[in-house]
Amino acid sequence: MKETVKINGQIVDVVSRKIFPGTISIKNGKIESVVMDKNIHEKQYILPGFVDSHIHIESSLLSPQQFAQIAVKHGTVATVSDPHEIANVLGTKGIEFMVNDGKKVPLKFHFGIPSCVPATPFETAGAVIDSEKIADLLKTGNYYFLAEMMNFPGVINEDKEVLKKLELAKQYNLPIDGHAPGVRGDDLRKYIAHGVVTDHECEDYEEAEEKIKAGMKIQIREGSAAKSFDILIPLLKKYPESIMFCSDDRHPDDLIQCHINDFVKRAVAKNYDLFDTLRAATLNPVKHYKLQTGLLQKNDPADFILVDNLEDFNIKATYINGEPVFSDGKISFEIAGKDAPNIMNANLLSETDLSVAQQSARIRTIVAFDNQLFTDAGEEKVDSGKKYVDSDPENDLLKIVVYNRYKPSRPAIGFVKNFGLKEGAIASSIAHDSHNLIVVGASDEEIRIAINGLIKQKGGIVAVKNKSVDGLPLEIGGLMTHAPVEKVSEKYVELTRIAQQMGCSLNAPFMTLAFMALPVIPKLKITDQGLFDVSQFKYVDLFLK
Repeated sequence: MKETVKINGQIVDVVSRKIFPGTISIKNGKIESVVMDKNIHEKQYILPGFVDSHIHIESSLLSPQQFAQIAVKHGTVATVSDPHEIANVLGTKGIEFMVNDGKKVPLKFHFGIPSCVPATPFETAGAVIDSEKIADLLKTGNYYFLAEMMNFPGVINEDKEVLKKLELAKQYNLPIDGHAPGVRGDDLRKYIAHGVVTDHECEDYEEAEEKIKAGMKIQIREGSAAKSFDILIPLLKKYPESIMFCSDDRHPDDLIQCHINDFVKRAVAKNYDLFDTLRAATLNPVKHYKLQTGLLQKNDPADFILVDNLEDFNIKATYINGEPVFSDGKISFEIAGKDAPNIMNANLLSETDLSVAQQSARIRTIVAFDNQLFTDAGEEKVDSGKKYVDSDPENDLLKIVVYNRYKPSRPAIGFVKNFGLKEGAIASSIAHDSHNLIVVGASDEEIRIAINGLIKQKGGIVAVKNKSVDGLPLEIGGLMTHAPVEKVSEKYVELTRIAQQMGCSLNAPFMTLAFMALPVIPKLKITDQGLFDVSQFKYVDLFLK
């Protein structure tokens, strides 16, 4: 039995919506008592730790252990984590790695079971997680929800296998996360009727409001590529009980700066109600997902943070299960073990593998947008006098290639606008959702050098400038590393800077690149199997007649 520890300050009770001076007593990792005391004059505020209500840890490029070391600095005590990315690469082996690695640190990772592996049949993934495998995972008791159901057409059209997955979650009384950009009206009602209860993919306020009125909870997202905070935060005033905050996909250079604490700071600065804001970051996700995370109530786990004021929310200390995991600017726990499961079965490419014989004078183009996951479909005239169609960096027409990492195959080739590279190439083994190799470049030679560099380092991200490869190896599934966040962030920023020096004008070029292969978000994407029109849900030819 440990001795009782007492902490004084201004207690922020998000459950009863009040602030009062007092003392919290902690014993054996739990809140023993919360007592008001008007004689307490400490200026620090004690409030529940923050919760990210939907995140793919993999997108931080960090292992769960390394993610925890930076997250607690920002007052994060728990996450609702979808291991969808590693599951697409390594299947249940990847999910189990995430759970086991997360257990080695104090941060409370609440993992879900990915519902869509692969996300669609239109790309090659490293594994299939069907309803039988989901049933086996559910028996372990390690999971808190069925993760985002991206196959909304399958739900709406009542695909038998999809419905089996949903029914399994219901049998275990687990929440079912949604992923349904642009789904509204009758299709939305059908989607919700099958038990899907959240969404983080709303394109505008009206869509989000319709989903709330239909019974959903909305996760306001501010990731590295997709940012909806400013668009959706007005929902907090009208529907405070239906709002949660999430980062979804947050790269290391952003994570090292802030996490959910930034949502809270920004909302309060916009004069949103303090308790509505704090509940979106604490109580709402804890209650919705039935998390093992405390809310500063008697007998709760002692998960809380100390901040200096309720405007800047500067984190003085973070406690999890009564232990100070971050205080005085220092982390109190170490990294334990560095397992690194991976797979890379792609053959090295020759330059001729990337040739595109001209078939007509017009081609389809993927039109990328800064800070967005969606794309548009465009058309471009090409020089009809040439035998091959090549990148044309002067006109911002760049070749984009997706190459199967799981078995020897031919690369899929298309063209993309708005990356802006005037020279070189950038490439990654992070290509949502199946994580094949993806590259954009100004010439076939530079594209080949980039892909082969990725293969040799067994995944990660690379930039090729002057035919020289600079890279960040990601030894865990080609998605994550056990390296410290400071080193990962530094290298990631350096590679982004190289891309921008070569002409790329995108804020987060590697994040934007990663979503060019995602065939569940409109409009035109490319997978290892070819160009894919998401609006029509079918492959389309590169050349137009």
